[in-house]
Amino acid sequence: MITPRTAIVTGATSGLGLETARELARAGTHVILAARNAARATAAMADITASVPDARLSFEALDLASLASVRAFAARIGASVQGLDLLVNNAGVMAIPSRMVTEDGFEMQLGSNYLGHFALTMLLMPVLLAAPAPRVVSLGSLAAKAGRINFDDLQFSRGYSPWTAYSQTKLACVMFALELARRAKAQGWALISAAAHPGWSTTNLQSVGPSMGLGRKSLAEIGMRVFEPLLAQSAAAGARPTLLAARGASIMNGDYTGPNGLGELKGAPTLVRPPVAALNETNAARLWDMAARLTGTALN
Repeated sequence: MITPRTAIVTGATSGLGLETARELARAGTHVILAARNAARATAAMADITASVPDARLSFEALDLASLASVRAFAARIGASVQGLDLLVNNAGVMAIPSRMVTEDGFEMQLGSNYLGHFALTMLLMPVLLAAPAPRVVSLGSLAAKAGRINFDDLQFSRGYSPWTAYSQTKLACVMFALELARRAKAQGWALISAAAHPGWSTTNLQSVGPSMGLGRKSLAEIGMRVFEPLLAQSAAAGARPTLLAARGASIMNGDYTGPNGLGELKGAPTLVRPPVAALNETNAARLWDMAARLTGTALN
């Protein structure tokens, strides 16, 4: 395992992000928790410090549903960090029942899960490339296997479906990781871009997204909670594929990690095959170009 000196983990106040930040801190990495809520970040840092007393932690406000927030965050990091060794694009929302939009007018899941992270990575590229061996890890999902990129209506302005929209975003995240790997190789950069998925992990992702705007538990949340004890693993176990992608000495550009158990639902972290749709290089380049136009960001 390698130990990054400085890492950013988005969505680090709970679930997979919290456990990823904890284990990176345990290894001696200075972890910047990137999240929207300062109070929750303070609580998360206290939680980590309780189990890792010498943890080196800091917080920076980031709302991935706001390009203005992404730009401000990247500017602050660029001014304060000489070299960023690791960026973990972890934050996300899942299966919002009704179509919502970000402040920039993007469908909320697309904007938060994919476009926000795309812009963040592009804007942080100078500080990433200033590190000797930087990595970017993008979080996929088992749902990516069912995903398809709706190029004709990327924002689902017609016929919105919570799970279809979510699956599209997680496929997009894997496609982004693979396309970034190809572009890094073409540029001769030392940067490694990999992706990871947590299998089925017990986090608040199953409750926040499906119940957003309802004021009650959704049927999707209830159903997932019923089967979790049998099929799911803990958030700490679910973070292990991310940690393998982030710290594994043998990880290469374009690798995808996940659990090794039945259906990749849970188990020890290992290399897994990306979704078939993610391997379409033409579609990946097309999606990259669309994201660059929508966010106004690109590699120099």
